[in-house]
Amino acid sequence: MATQDDDWFGRQQVTAVREPWWFWQFATRYGYGLISLFGRIEITGSIDERLMRGPILLAPNHIGNFDAMVLTVACRRLGLSPRFLVTAGIMTAPVVGRLLEKSGSLRVNRGQSDAHNSTALVDLAIAHGAHLIIYPEGRVSLDPGLWPERGKTGLARIALAHRIPVIPVSQWGAHEVVKYEDNKAMLRSGLSSVWRQPKLRVHFGQPVSLDDLRADRRGDAVKARDRIAAAITRNLRPLRATELRAPRYVDETRPLSERRVAAFPGGVVPDDIP
Repeated sequence: MATQDDDWFGRQQVTAVREPWWFWQFATRYGYGLISLFGRIEITGSIDERLMRGPILLAPNHIGNFDAMVLTVACRRLGLSPRFLVTAGIMTAPVVGRLLEKSGSLRVNRGQSDAHNSTALVDLAIAHGAHLIIYPEGRVSLDPGLWPERGKTGLARIALAHRIPVIPVSQWGAHEVVKYEDNKAMLRSGLSSVWRQPKLRVHFGQPVSLDDLRADRRGDAVKARDRIAAAITRNLRPLRATELRAPRYVDETRPLSERRVAAFPGGVVPDDIP
């Protein structure tokens, strides 16, 4: 169903090409201390300074409601200016949607008649050197082991179409800060994390090898998607070395899928995937 906000595309075109709201930049630059109240942040890996001058795609696993905040401060710590691709359902929410817009986030209208406008926004942002964060999974993983899902091919298609690097970002621990749902449970867990102090680990990996793949060749987007999921999963294993079988923290509010949804169940990636 089409959105009732007819002005969104015009506003988002401006968002895609200009610097985010000054207050957002200030808050994220100095927000490391605030986020660290909820856990101990550990950032590993790096990104070549040359890559940060041009457009890049950051592909993180999605583990909980708090992980976007951890990702933001981790990216800023490395000198990146991250922009998220966010679904229309969140971007149209009162207050939150406008704040996200001011932060530089771009709206994705999945399955709607004006979905092509979202593609145009991504193209525009990339042309202006954006550092785009796109969750390949499109949702918090529903895998019982909380391993990355196989996801869709959207990010892979963008990477192949624009020939820009994809940085796999693996994270662990942010799922322990705030429960998946239930407002009371979310509030209680958020407050208790102040003294629980979970480790909030974020690792920036090396660019995924996609040079041999093409946007116009059938099957290559799927191969690219699998390589990206493999890179995230491989880098995730050391972050959760003592929790390979299952997360030690149990979130009873997180729905679990009975189907196989993990790209690589148990975090085991075949050797034949680059």
